[in-house]
Amino acid sequence: MGEGAPVDVATVMCQWAAGGLAYLWVTTRRGEVGLGYGWLLRSLYGAIAVIAAVTGFVFQPDAVRDLASIAMAACAGATLLRSALPNVPAAGPREPAGGIDSDGAAPADTSPRRTIEGFDPRWDLAAPLAGVVGVVAAGLGASGDINPVLHLARVVAGAAFLGVVSNSMLLGHWYLVQPGLRREPLRGLVRHLGAIWPVEVGLLLLPTGMVSVLSGSIDDGYGGLLGWFWVACAVTTVALAAVAMAALRERQYAAVMAATGLLYLAILTGFGTDLVARLTLAG
Repeated sequence: MGEGAPVDVATVMCQWAAGGLAYLWVTTRRGEVGLGYGWLLRSLYGAIAVIAAVTGFVFQPDAVRDLASIAMAACAGATLLRSALPNVPAAGPREPAGGIDSDGAAPADTSPRRTIEGFDPRWDLAAPLAGVVGVVAAGLGASGDINPVLHLARVVAGAAFLGVVSNSMLLGHWYLVQPGLRREPLRGLVRHLGAIWPVEVGLLLLPTGMVSVLSGSIDDGYGGLLGWFWVACAVTTVALAAVAMAALRERQYAAVMAATGLLYLAILTGFGTDLVARLTLAG
């Protein structure tokens, strides 16, 4: 096994929360997605940030990372409360459900409901900015025999990678709640996933990296099986993203749900891409 940086739950949770909250802002900044999507993700990633802080303090303390996780959770909670304040309702005629607009989505739901009016999306920047501090602190920690700069780059890229693959699936499910939402927000996340994938995989291949596992220079403890499992996860993740993007080009509304199912699988293979490599190299 390798002698790289140790992998602990607190760092992974901090990365996941920071990346997810960062990509929440990417989605909410244009003011198209309903308030409930933000409520869901702020609650989810705020809880993950709390787990990061608790597990860090108890099992493998890193003062800066753990305090940053607390700050990230607090900012997510504050933004959640701010977004829950009464907003201006938008009223208008409701189009019949089941149709298709020019973007290939169902017609917009313009019935009276709460919208993002009155909520400044810039509030969603506070939590990920706090999270970045924790992620960088974790990246600057012990790196074993791996170049410290490479280790930091892997931790930062991993945060973005885990965040975007998770949010892609969650946003896809949100179309069940907000069927009139344009497909562009989801397409944007899938494009980001496709752009981050080569960075994530490339950093994991650089020495000391998965190339050493595949060549046998590093024993993964399973006769090379983990190395090839990692290859399968990495290739499958980008393939699923490509097929999901192709599905989103179809005009039928069911195509969004098909893409969401593919992105659900991409979460499993995406986490496998990041964590299997890091666990193998940490050995």
